[in-house]
Parts: sequence; structure tokens; C-alpha cells
Amino acid sequence: MSALSDLLASETTLDDDQTAHLQQLVAEWQLLSDMSFADLLLWVPTATDGEFLCAAQCRPTTGATAYQHDRVHERLSGTRAAALRIAVTESRIFRESDPDWEGDTPIRREAIPIVHRDTTIAVLGRDSNLTSVRSPSQLELAYLQSAADLATMVATGKFPGPASEREEGAAPRVGDGMVRVDSDGKVLYASPNGSSALRRLGFNANLLGESFAEAVGALARDPFKAADLAEMMAHALRGVHPISREIDGGGAIVRFRAIPLYPRGDSLGALVLLQDVTELRRRDRQLLSKDATIREIHHRVKNNLQTVAALLRLQSRRVANPEARVALEESMRRVSSIALVHETLSSAIDEEVAFDEVVDRLLAMLADVTGAGGRVQVRRTGSFGELSAELATPLVMTLTELVGNAVEHGFPDGKAGSVTVTGQRARGVLTVQVTDDGAGLPDTFSLDRTDRLGLQIVRTLVDAELGAALDISRRGAGQAGTEVSLRIPLSRTDRGSLAGS
Repeated sequence: MSALSDLLASETTLDDDQTAHLQQLVAEWQLLSDMSFADLLLWVPTATDGEFLCAAQCRPTTGATAYQHDRVHERLSGTRAAALRIAVTESRIFRESDPDWEGDTPIRREAIPIVHRDTTIAVLGRDSNLTSVRSPSQLELAYLQSAADLATMVATGKFPGPASEREEGAAPRVGDGMVRVDSDGKVLYASPNGSSALRRLGFNANLLGESFAEAVGALARDPFKAADLAEMMAHALRGVHPISREIDGGGAIVRFRAIPLYPRGDSLGALVLLQDVTELRRRDRQLLSKDATIREIHHRVKNNLQTVAALLRLQSRRVANPEARVALEESMRRVSSIALVHETLSSAIDEEVAFDEVVDRLLAMLADVTGAGGRVQVRRTGSFGELSAELATPLVMTLTELVGNAVEHGFPDGKAGSVTVTGQRARGVLTVQVTDDGAGLPDTFSLDRTDRLGLQIVRTLVDAELGAALDISRRGAGQAGTEVSLRIPLSRTDRGSLAGS
């Protein structure tokens, strides 16, 4: 849950649907703040009668803020909350007649009822810093008129739009470019930044009075994109909140988002926000190309490692010395385990590994190459989740050694049994256990003095790569076998903090 939803759940009686509406408003309200040149404060009624709590705050990027300090968690009651109570009880926008003062700053306050499903659920405070009041420019007048229409839509429950129509991702901001169209889709006003973005698409004529969809659609290289833009505008003029569209033309790519304006039930047209995203898309293409290159590298490394493993396997079959053959087979096993990680990364979108899949394949491979598949059951329980590549590689090598040791030393002379690998994540730590019901540790065993190569490799990986705590012991009373426990910090900054604990 988000901080806002937690606050609303603990301080108000709003239901889930009403909370979701306020979250949508907060996700969209930077637009209203910028066009109003004002701070926005979300005031919600608390369980205490007549009291309001400030649950969220937004400052404008287009003008001076009214407050230098954060007002979230502030409470108002009595005469200080009079304007908020009027907005709630009368369901209308209330503006105080005289400016208030915040220190040396004159502030004009407005209380806008937030209506959802014909019920006023909260109040939107719109507080403007009047220090730099002057005659507004044409741009500022267009902003203020559009802000007034959006504020009325908030008070009638028409803004933001339904969750199913909500714009996802980073939408264009009003400062990137804005065009206001009438109910017929003809341009009433275009901001300087909006005109500049359209010129990059190749439009050099006067846009005022022109059909926006037709004028901009004619610039698109792809006719399907032009049709998408026309559809977006048609939806907006009917009162629907459509998703954004992009037009590629004239060597530039511009993203468009249309917001319907129908404050009093009838369409007044739409507000079109536009942003030149040419550089962003170029970087996206570069990132996709780099990701594809990285995946191809992992694929080739996997192929090379599998080739090395195959060569080691062939060499082991030609060696007469039993000790040399065992050493080559162990090397082949270690190389194959690393190849599993690279094979997974070669198909991953990012440098994260779905480690459960890697463990399952590793255990199947180990059961096969150790020849224990028929007598020793090797299985996984729990979940490792997704791990970064820098953790996945040393961990898969560590598991290779631990499971290999459990099979080899826990079940000598063809004895049967089971080995279980368990993964569990909690509070930023991955706990890994490898347990068996085999012969158990000898009485003289000491991890610090062991001469087994596999355990020496495990200690090196645990200390240098995983920064983990390692414990090897006999299982509890009445249980045969050995238990190995690893506690691995998932955060890089915590690596090594558990070692030796």
C-alpha cells in the first residue's frame, strides 16, 4: 500500500473505491497545479467531527509556491476549517473574499469539493501566492481558464477520469506544450512550446482555427498513426479520457494526450498536451539495442561454457586415473552450473534471474551427472524469487558444491535418501538451506580445517561474493544427516554484515 492509502485508511472512513479516486486525483493533479499557478492541498475529513487532515500536497512548477514548509499531516478545525466545511456541505467551490497571510506572503485560498459518485469525499485546497500578481499574458489566461474548467470537473466528479481510462506512465506536462481546441476540434490557442513541437513535425502554418486532428494527422509518416490521433480527439470531444498517441514526422516524434473539458455537462472541447519525445525514443532504441547485445553475449558465453563442459566430459572418459576422472567430472559440473545462469540471462529482459527455474534445472543436472538420480531424491522447496546476476552466479556455484557434497559423502556405497534445497526471503535476507538424511558429519569435522576442495570453494564464494553467513551442522536430535544454512543479504550495501554471525 502507498503512504497516501495508509494515511487514509488510518485517519478516515473512506472506502476502497473512494480512496482509489483520491489516489487517481493525486496522480493527475500536477497538471491542475501548474495551470493554476497554485499549491494544491488534499484535505480529508477525519473521524473527529469537524476536523480535516492534509493528506497530500502539490507545488506548481510554473510559479512561486504559497508554502515553504510541508503541510501534510496538518489538521484544521473550528473557524480555520470554515471554508472546507462549506465546500463539503454545499458541494460548491468556495473562495475566500480576502487574501490570507502566511507570514509576509498574501495567499488566496479556494476550497474545491472532490465529488465521487455524487458524494463529496474530500476537499481540494487551491492556494495561490499573490506576491507577484501582475497582468496575465495570453498563455497565463489560457492556463487559468483551463484550470478553472478542470476544477469544476473535480467538483462535479468528472476529473480525473475512470481508472480504466487513466493515463499510465509519464504523460506530457503542461509546460511541454499545450493546445486548446473547441467542441468541434478546432484550435483556439497553442502555447509557444506547443507550436515549437509542431514545427519540428513539419507544421509551419497558422494553426488557429484549423482542425487539430486533420492538421497534425497530415504530418504523420504512418497513416495509421494519423487515424489513431483522429480517434483520440474524437474520444476526447465525446468526454472520454483516451490514452496518449505519438506522431512521427519531419524527423521528430511528438507525444499527444487529450483531456476532455466538459465542466458543466456540455463539451467545451479538449486540452491537448504535447511533448517532443524524439530524444527519449532515440535513447529507448539504444537501450533496447544494448539489452539485445547483452542477451546475445550471455547466449554466447553459455554456448562456450557448454562446449568447455562437453570437452571436460570427453576428456574424463579417456582418463584412466580414477582421481583425475573425478576431478574432471567435478570441473565439468561446475562449468555447467555457471552456464545455467547465463542461459537464463540470455532470455531475460534485464539482469535479473528467476532463480527457482535455475535451481530446478541445476538439481536435475546434478542428479544426472552424479548418477544418484535413481537412489537419492533431490528436490527444491520454497522460493528464491528473482536475483541479480551478481548474486545468481556465485549462489548457483555454491549450491552445486553443497548438493554435490551431500550426495557424494552423505550416501556412500549406493545408499538411498533425499537432499532438499530450500529458499525463503524475508526482510531483505535470502535464507538457503541444504539438508540431507544421509550419514551426517564426522565427529572430527571442522569447517575451518577442512581439506575438501568443494567446501573451500564454498567458503571463498560465501565470503568474497555473497557476503553471507554460513553454518554447517548435524541435523536436530532424532534426525539423521547434515544441514547447511546460508543467510544472504539481498542489498549490496549489506553484503558482509552477516558473515560470521
